Amino acid sequence: MTCRKFALALIVAAAGLIGLVYTTGTTSASSKKEVTYNKDIAPIFFKNCAQCHKPNDIAPMSLITYKESRPWARSIKEKVVTREMPPWGPDPNHGQFSNDARLSQKEIDTIAAWVDGGAKEGNPKDLPPLPEFASGGWVIGKPDVVLAMAEEHTVELNAPDNYLNFYMPTNFKEDKWIQAAEIHPGNKKVVHHVIAFIITPEQQARMKEGGGGRRRGGENRPSIFYKDGTLMRVKADAPIVDDSCSAPKGGGGEGEGGGGALLAGFAPGKPVDVWPVGMAKKVPAGSVIMFQMHYSAFRGSLDKPEKDRTSVGLKFAKEAPDKVITTLGVMNSLFKIPAGAESHEVKACFTFPREVQLIDYMPHMHLRGKDMKYDLVYPDGKQETLLWVPKFNFNWQTMYYLKNPLSVPKGARLIVTAHFDNSSKNKYNPDLKKDIRWGDPTYDEMMIGWVDFITENSAKPESAGRAGK
Repeated sequence: MTCRKFALALIVAAAGLIGLVYTTGTTSASSKKEVTYNKDIAPIFFKNCAQCHKPNDIAPMSLITYKESRPWARSIKEKVVTREMPPWGPDPNHGQFSNDARLSQKEIDTIAAWVDGGAKEGNPKDLPPLPEFASGGWVIGKPDVVLAMAEEHTVELNAPDNYLNFYMPTNFKEDKWIQAAEIHPGNKKVVHHVIAFIITPEQQARMKEGGGGRRRGGENRPSIFYKDGTLMRVKADAPIVDDSCSAPKGGGGEGEGGGGALLAGFAPGKPVDVWPVGMAKKVPAGSVIMFQMHYSAFRGSLDKPEKDRTSVGLKFAKEAPDKVITTLGVMNSLFKIPAGAESHEVKACFTFPREVQLIDYMPHMHLRGKDMKYDLVYPDGKQETLLWVPKFNFNWQTMYYLKNPLSVPKGARLIVTAHFDNSSKNKYNPDLKKDIRWGDPTYDEMMIGWVDFITENSAKPESAGRAGK
């Protein structure tokens, strides 16, 4: 009995010692590592949040100072622990992306520890420098040239959605290769998104002759479109083709063969357009840059008229690139989404006429957009999912940059599949009672799977030599 009691006492003592060591170790680590905004949190916010969470930007609050961040501490913890912030839509099982915005578990734990520890400010000397863009600078660095709208545009109170085009001469005397392009909206209260197009001298001549040009780089089909003020919309009685992959021509693409006619874009959540050394977009001499501006008063949110003067900064490549970037929009403009449909499917396809390398993807829909998936079918029948965004968010439209270019052989087919929720389950649905067609305004819908791809620059002597072999 005595031996048993002694052994039991020894076990209890050992357990107590282990508990003491564990408790003491934890307490010591916590007291030794005090988490503060200036030393631990600001670097995380500056790297992952400040691009949107800065004064007068798209986020509801700024996080670039302690004073601005402290009132939101508990909300910040909740959003990052549940991984709602930073927003990142793709299913992780498909594709690896260089701009993956998800915080690491260590970063999440650090933010949680900061909040749980009282969200302290810390030593001002520990605060890192502000990111340049957070202080009003350019993400791409100082541009070689800045092109701006000739004059301000005014958005009046309660103005409806509006699409307007503004043309800016480049005055380039020679062809320019663009390494980076950054669009600066003049007023983010009214600018929802901007697309900058390259209008070549040849296209300008056709426009003057009255022939116009391909709408947004795609096929011009005036028979199905009508103008509603400045907005382009599909007629209610236009043919209905929800699956354009099964159409006689097997679907099509917008921008293919346009020589990179789409230069750059701005949308909530989209990074600026910066391309690796060795690849660039071409702006021919004498070209004009056209801003397609989507202005919105956001349902009466303005308390006074607002003015905008948007600009774009361009950085030139130091030499002609090895690879030319072309933008392709795989789209369907003939779909019809029935009123009440919870998951209406729409498809579009494109068959690559030559070998290319894909470098990024950007799904685009409006308020009824539910999800979008990119699948690639190789000539041998093998199928691969390139991207799946299971919860599309119109207010956060991201471009997904591949870590490594994906080689696509001639004859491969890209299938873009989208689903739309036109039911009462969609809290963002503008009108539950209407069948919905394609249109510019956000109360209509769009279905575009944007991709950028690269090909050899045939204008470069060594590339031309390889192409001739």
